[in-house]
Amino acid sequence: MSTAAEAAAVDLKPIYGPFFGVLGCSFAMIFSSLGAAYGTAKSGAGISSMAVMRPELIMKSIIPVVMAGIIAIYGLVVSALIANQIGPGGVEGTYSLFKSALHLGAGLSVGLSGLAAGYAIGLVGDAGVRGTAQQPRLFVGMILILIFAEVLGLYGLIVALVLTTKSG
Repeated sequence: MSTAAEAAAVDLKPIYGPFFGVLGCSFAMIFSSLGAAYGTAKSGAGISSMAVMRPELIMKSIIPVVMAGIIAIYGLVVSALIANQIGPGGVEGTYSLFKSALHLGAGLSVGLSGLAAGYAIGLVGDAGVRGTAQQPRLFVGMILILIFAEVLGLYGLIVALVLTTKSG
């Protein structure tokens, strides 16, 4: 290192910077997929038990499973955005520590909110389809609650998109 400017450049773009970006990319997929898987499994169990008595309601009861699957798509979108922006760190790299921290935050944002949304969709979907089989008027209420559960994942997606588009 011959100048202070070169020393500062190394500090701003450390060699370990991409690790945090890759971690954010991974967390986006891992946690959102866990939420989607739980929502699908829990809702699917409710659909299976409901279908024993009311098989004509199976297609109408698939809605929670579809909504749970959308949660994983949120994680996929953010993960792809992060992966396309990751670059090498170090002296000749362009990937700053600030950018890697933004990517870690974006991945955690969409991942953990997707996990929470998938959990909520699973619980509501399971109870909702069982209840709708006994009382069909519960269907509209179930859909409204599922929408409110889904929007939790959407909030995480919006924050993650804002974080990934910040320059730094």
